Amino acid sequence: MASAADSRHMVLTTFVLPAGYHRDTWRRENSRAEELAGLSFVADLTRMAEAAKLDAVFFGDCVHANSTMRGDIMMNGFYEPVTTLSALAALTTNIGLIGTISTSFTQPYNVARQMAGIDHMSGGRAGWNVVTSRDGFANFGGSGVPDPEERYDRADEHVDVVQRLWDSWSDDSILVDRASGRWLDPAGLRPIDHSGKHFKVQGPINIPRPLQGHPVLVQAGSSDIGMAFGSRIADIIYTAQPQFEGAQDFYAKMKRLVLDQGREADDVKVLPGIVPVIGDTENEAKEIADELGDMVDLASGRRQVAGDLKLEIDDIGYDEHIPEERFSEDPKMGSRYHIFRRKSVEQGMTLRELIIDRARSTGHMWFVGTAQRAADTMIEWFEAGACDGFNLNAPHNPDGLEAICTKLVPELQERGYFRTEYEGSTLRENLGLDRPAA
Repeated sequence: MASAADSRHMVLTTFVLPAGYHRDTWRRENSRAEELAGLSFVADLTRMAEAAKLDAVFFGDCVHANSTMRGDIMMNGFYEPVTTLSALAALTTNIGLIGTISTSFTQPYNVARQMAGIDHMSGGRAGWNVVTSRDGFANFGGSGVPDPEERYDRADEHVDVVQRLWDSWSDDSILVDRASGRWLDPAGLRPIDHSGKHFKVQGPINIPRPLQGHPVLVQAGSSDIGMAFGSRIADIIYTAQPQFEGAQDFYAKMKRLVLDQGREADDVKVLPGIVPVIGDTENEAKEIADELGDMVDLASGRRQVAGDLKLEIDDIGYDEHIPEERFSEDPKMGSRYHIFRRKSVEQGMTLRELIIDRARSTGHMWFVGTAQRAADTMIEWFEAGACDGFNLNAPHNPDGLEAICTKLVPELQERGYFRTEYEGSTLRENLGLDRPAA
């Protein structure tokens, strides 16, 4: 089927949460919850995504835990991305491997080495999701949480140092001249001699320049300061945009910011998250969604909503509304806070509805229906300037991701909106992004 997408297709990645994106779906009989924390299940999900020709798998990171957490948070939070992606590099061939590393808890030299190592070991498929953490400082010898401005100031310098370390080896520094006994031309290595506000790094790095030049950089801040940061450094922007008009506004603003940085608009791919519950019929999809909703632990959900919104809600009944006056309109509360404030105040969700909605979507677009209807919605967003593709969040695993990969993706392929074969061997090539010069 010919379409306007024949020369430009969606970018599709998947957020790998082995216990499922929807809270408490590990309770399903076929969830394989017994296998979590090991490699086998995660590898099966990744190979499933690769068979569907997705651009990349994405692993988040959660560096803190406490005794009040229920299993679903812990299960999806204990995958350390560098070790997980290193293992997956050996088990895959084409799919991109994106992992989260916080600039709040790391040194640039280590991150540069780790990401360069994954890039080399995977044949050029590494991506770094750059985050500025708000939680977990107590586990790294700190206390309190720095202001967003301070966190992003550190992140700016951190990323700059990492990129300069990647460039501290020239592309032609490796000679492998057996006759002369010279494997390396030392003239191709350059110290960076960085001395800044947060870091002092001499360099050069002790590993050759990554195959991609720079591993793909991903960022997910949707606040004004986060968007400005992303427009400077990111190749991919992840964002929570549950409504079509809001997604269009975010997309247009982000592209303007990218242009203001002297970059091309298409150099940055904007990917809102979507949680698609796919059935062969509308009724089947609704039955699956109802089943997943029935599994949500309401008491745990109350604690999660209270934590997200930083509100005292123990006195609110499940079928009551959170009073509007308890909410703040301060933009510094964060984009997710305001998504759920709008759901409560403007859409009139009860606490029970808010708990279920939060368990399903965490602020992302939530879809229930057939693969054909899901494709219709995704194409509408893509064609109307709301996105460059999507980050697919499987609501439950393994069959939730299987439905995405074997029903939804083929529907997009049939209509010409997604690839049927990988275009290149590196993540940058498959995303249509240039390799940065040293």
